[in-house]
Amino acid sequence: MKHVNLRLPDDLHEQARDAAAADDRSLNSWLIAVVRRAVETGEASNRPSGNSATHAAPHGNAH
Repeated sequence: MKHVNLRLPDDLHEQARDAAAADDRSLNSWLIAVVRRAVETGEASNRPSGNSATHAAPHGNAH
């Protein structure tokens, strides 16, 4: 299993935490399910939506 450091804006973190709690899951388990569903259904794209200027540039050792 790989580890990923994910930085979320405070508001998105709160919403994700609440959604995980409503689904009776840990935040980590909920995020895994969301990513898995996005990948399996083809909802994930190679490019995030929104303003690319707000996304941090990749750095360091990606896992």
